[in-house]
Amino acid sequence: MRTARLTTVGSLTAVLALGLSACGVSNEAGDADGGAGGGAEVDESFADCVPGSDSADAAAMEDDPDTEISIAAFNGWIDTEVVAYLTEYVLEEQGYTVEVRSFDAAPGFTGVAQGDIDMVASSQLPTTHASYLEEYGDDLESQGCWYDEAVNTVAVTEDSPAQSIADLAEMADEYDNRIVGIEPGAGLMKTMEETIIPTYGLESLELVSASTPAMLAEVDRAAQSGDNLAVTMWHPHWAYDAYPLRDLEDPEGAFGDPEKLFSFTRTGFTEEYPKASQLMKNFAMDSETFTGLANLMANEEEYGGENPDEAVAEWAAENQDFIDAWVAGELGE
Repeated sequence: MRTARLTTVGSLTAVLALGLSACGVSNEAGDADGGAGGGAEVDESFADCVPGSDSADAAAMEDDPDTEISIAAFNGWIDTEVVAYLTEYVLEEQGYTVEVRSFDAAPGFTGVAQGDIDMVASSQLPTTHASYLEEYGDDLESQGCWYDEAVNTVAVTEDSPAQSIADLAEMADEYDNRIVGIEPGAGLMKTMEETIIPTYGLESLELVSASTPAMLAEVDRAAQSGDNLAVTMWHPHWAYDAYPLRDLEDPEGAFGDPEKLFSFTRTGFTEEYPKASQLMKNFAMDSETFTGLANLMANEEEYGGENPDEAVAEWAAENQDFIDAWVAGELGE
């Protein structure tokens, strides 16, 4: 029986106070997360990963002799929570007994590297989580990447006039002369201050250091009032499904190349759980699919961060074709 719940619960503005994806806020190792400039890059092979490229039909495989699996989700990071609880659902449908456990990032990686946890649901590479791979990489097995568009961005309300980040320099008055940011220690904020603002000459705008919940509250108010708003944002993020937001173009490429989201397991997992390993290699998700499920899980008008298992079960019942394609190894096609 699935009885777990998200560690961080409550209203829309409190659901994910630590950041809604691995792109958001500082981690316990002292490295600020954020796709552009979050840490030293690791093996270039991570950048070359294609979601679902090692797929195969898992339904045709023999069942694994051991059926108990534990999965680490990072507190407040919706990408890990979506993957953890969706993976739990699929594995349990295949006969496994799965436990999702919530950790901060550093203890989560440590637990998997030490063999106390079987899997970490999502990790962003080749830059953001490079420090963890440098420390624990010898004790982890990659199960492939499942998403390849993890990027930081500046987003605006859909009907507002700016089309490019560069437009904000001349349209500052249209946006109340500010860009609403998140936690001051976030890698995204560091990138804004050190790269985006000087690259596009946005010194006349105030970069508001707030918090992820405060930024989302501003988005909610702007959606209701129709006011123009510019905010720091990232992909994947459920707010794109919940609100009329769009990204500004980044013609200078100042945010850098998109990163990939990976699943890792402890050493020996692939040999001990060949079918479960194949199921993870089969997994792939695009932005639209991710944000639909994440919004259902996190939005206060839906599950509000509570009862993630029920949210996933509801979503899966309406998306059985996705589940079937996952098991058959067809999501990456």
